[in-house]
Amino acid sequence: MSPVTIRTIQPADNPALAIIVRNSLAEFGANKPGTVYYDATTDALYELFRQPGSIYYVAEENGVLIGGAGIFPSPGLPADTAELVKMYLTPAARGKGIGKMLIEKALQFAGDTGYRNVYIETMPELRKAMSVYEKFGFKYLDGPMGNTGHFGCEIWMLKEL
Repeated sequence: MSPVTIRTIQPADNPALAIIVRNSLAEFGANKPGTVYYDATTDALYELFRQPGSIYYVAEENGVLIGGAGIFPSPGLPADTAELVKMYLTPAARGKGIGKMLIEKALQFAGDTGYRNVYIETMPELRKAMSVYEKFGFKYLDGPMGNTGHFGCEIWMLKEL
């Protein structure tokens, strides 16, 4: 495996990331209304993550984007809580610890920024991701937090930092 670089998102990353996000959702049958598959922001992640209190990391191998993950102060969440968002990898990048690297970096940013909790919304189709989140200490919630508008997500998790 070539070395993987983790860096913050740049404007030129938008098209490749939109493809990774939508292809991942389609691959797992999760390309449904109420998910980021249909969000206009999926095509403009660099711009979205200019918001204070947010960051988006991309993983790159041999100059090719292979995934990403971000921290975002989603609407309606308590001030001490951010959301781990848009955590997606290409099929070739999975199972190599790259997602773990991205999540660790995102959680580190969240803690350094002063957040005390990190929230996740996901769906049953993304079972593999849920087991990774469990290993990081995320606990299941009975219902959603905030107003993300992602009514297609039926699983909610929270981790105290």
